[in-house]
Amino acid sequence: MTTHSISAIKRFFKLLLQALSSGEKEYTSGNINKAIFILSVPVVIEMLGEGLFALVDIMYVTRLGENAIATVGLTEAIMFVVYSVAVGLSMATSALVSRRVGEKNDKQASISTFQAIILALIIGLALGFAGYQNAPALLRLMDASPEVIQHGLGYAQWIFGSNIIIMLLFIINGAFRGAGDSAIAMRVLLIANGLNIILDPLFIFGFGPVPAMGVKGAAIATGTGRAIAVLVQFYLLLKGNGRLKLMLKLLTIDLKIMGNLLRVSLGGIGQFLIESASWLVLIRLISKLGTPSVAGFTIGFRIIGFTLLPSWGLAQAAAALVGQNLGAKKPERAEESVWRSAYYNAGFLVLVSILFFLGADWLIAQVFPSSAEVEHLAALTLRVVCLGYVFFAFGMVITQAFNGSGDTLTPTLMNIFCFWIVQLPMAYVLMEVYQQGFMGVLICIAICHSLNAVIGIILFRRGRWKLREV
Repeated sequence: MTTHSISAIKRFFKLLLQALSSGEKEYTSGNINKAIFILSVPVVIEMLGEGLFALVDIMYVTRLGENAIATVGLTEAIMFVVYSVAVGLSMATSALVSRRVGEKNDKQASISTFQAIILALIIGLALGFAGYQNAPALLRLMDASPEVIQHGLGYAQWIFGSNIIIMLLFIINGAFRGAGDSAIAMRVLLIANGLNIILDPLFIFGFGPVPAMGVKGAAIATGTGRAIAVLVQFYLLLKGNGRLKLMLKLLTIDLKIMGNLLRVSLGGIGQFLIESASWLVLIRLISKLGTPSVAGFTIGFRIIGFTLLPSWGLAQAAAALVGQNLGAKKPERAEESVWRSAYYNAGFLVLVSILFFLGADWLIAQVFPSSAEVEHLAALTLRVVCLGYVFFAFGMVITQAFNGSGDTLTPTLMNIFCFWIVQLPMAYVLMEVYQQGFMGVLICIAICHSLNAVIGIILFRRGRWKLREV
C-alpha cells in the first residue's frame, strides 16, 4: 500500500469520526462533499438502524403466520397518516431551526424547538386517543378480515396509542438535524431501535416471567424503545451543551413562531398526507386480493424501506444544507449541494436495484420464509418496484431540498398530481380493466414515483425555491 493510499484512508476515518461526533456544525462554507458526508453519515446509520429494526420485527412476526403479517401491514398503512403529520412538523422544525442557525441566532432556534414540542404534545395526544378508541373500525375500513382483526387488535391499539411518542421523537430529531447535529439524532434512534430489537422476541414469544404476547408484544416493544429514546432527547435538550437549550427563560409560548411552524408544516403534512391517502387506497385494493397478497406486499416493502432509508439520509443532508446556506444568503451553494447529493444517491440505488432484480427469490426464501405464494409476491414486489429506483434517488433528494428551503407547497402539488390524479385511476384501470391484479399495483407505484421525480427535477431547475422566506 502506497503512502498516498495510507494518507487517504487516514483522512477518511478522520472525517468519519468527525461525522459521528456530537455538536452542531455550520455548512455555509468549505468543501461541499465534506459537508454532505458529515451530515448524511449519521442519518444513514440512523436510518439503517430503523430499517434493521423493521426487518427484524417482520422476521419475528412472520413466524406468527399470515394474519399477523397482514395486521402489521394494514396498521402501518393507517399509521402513514400519523407519520405524515410527524414528518411534516419535523421538516418545518428543521427548516426554521436551520435558518436561525444560518443567521447565527441560537436563542430563536431554541425557542422554535420548544414551540414545536408543544405542538407535538397537543397533536400526538389527540391522534393517540382517537386511534386507540377507533382501532377496530380503522381495521375494518382497511377491509381486514375478521380473523385479522381478532388476531391483531391489541397490536393496532398499542401502535395507535403511542402516537404522542412518535410525534416527539420525529420533531425533536428534526430540531437536532436543523441545528447541524445529525449525530445526536442518530444516537437517539439507535437507542430506540436497539431496544426494539432486544425487546421484540422477549415480548412476542415470552421469556421467564414475561408472558408470550404474540403480535401485540411487537407493538409494546416498539413503544417502549421509542419512549426511552424520547426521554434521552429531553435530557440532552435540558442539559443544554449545544445550540438548542430548553432553559426556563425560553420556555414561553410564542404564538407567532408556532403559527409560522404550522404554516410551513402544512405543506409538508399535506404532501405526505396526499401520498399516505393514496397508499391507503392501494393497500385496500391489495387487501381485496386476499391475506397472502397483503402479507407478501408487507414483507416486500419492509425490505424496500430498508434500502430507501439510507437514501433518506442523503436527502436530509441536502435539506439541512439548503436551509443553512439560504440563511447565509448563498443560494448557489445550496443548489450545488442538492445536485451532488442526488447523484450520490442515484449511484447507491442503482447497485441496490441490480441486487434486488437478480436475487429477490433467494433473499425472501432465506430471510423471510413463508408460504410459497407469499414468498413469490414479496419477491415480485422487489423486482418491479426497484425498476424505478434511479428516479426515486433524485425525487427523494429534490423533494427534501424544497422542504429545506421552506417551500413545502411545490412537493404538495406534485403529490396531488402524481398520486391522486395519476396513480389512483391508473391502479384501478390496471387492476380492474386490464386484470393485472397485484402486478398492476406494483407497476403503478414504480411509474408514478418516477413521474414525481421527473416533475421535481424540472421545477427545481427553475430556482423559485431560492426566494422562499421562513
